[in-house]
Amino acid sequence: MDFKVGDSVLVIDEDLSGIIKKITDNSITIETKDGFLLDFNASEIVKNRSTREFRRDMFSHSNINDVISEKEKPLKKKTPSLKVKERYEPTMEVDLHINQLVNSPKGMSNHEMLTLQLETARRQLDFAIKKRIQKVVFIHGVGEGVLKIELDYLFGRYNNVKFYDANYQKYGLGATEVYIYQNSAPND
Repeated sequence: MDFKVGDSVLVIDEDLSGIIKKITDNSITIETKDGFLLDFNASEIVKNRSTREFRRDMFSHSNINDVISEKEKPLKKKTPSLKVKERYEPTMEVDLHINQLVNSPKGMSNHEMLTLQLETARRQLDFAIKKRIQKVVFIHGVGEGVLKIELDYLFGRYNNVKFYDANYQKYGLGATEVYIYQNSAPND
């Protein structure tokens, strides 16, 4: 920036301003409003322009027609971008906790609860295959592992799926993710 003696300047990164009194090479001496003379590099100060000068410099290159035409241009629609993690997130979650499947498990035996959970899993997996949903997470919880073992057996009977532990950060150890191959016909 070109400075000359008499310019009003502001000091960058400090709450100081003043008038340039002397310029020598890259050193500029300013007098603060308190009367102190301080030396700064040219890179440490900026001109203090009035509001009128600022507006003139900012808007001198535009006329009203340029502004109107810029405002009338249609805005590009932004498609929401998905993070890489979100792109590969499962599209369907099935919570197999018994309290999610019935109002109250009172009076149900362990066998009846397990049967209901497995039937729900089978029905939801068949639904996902029919609707061509590619990934399903079955949330089974940790517990004693009986439901997980039975789910592994159930999923193993399907030719067009592969299954593995779901995302640990999101589900911990209590979920299995099923990937459904779409080019295969569903099992009967």
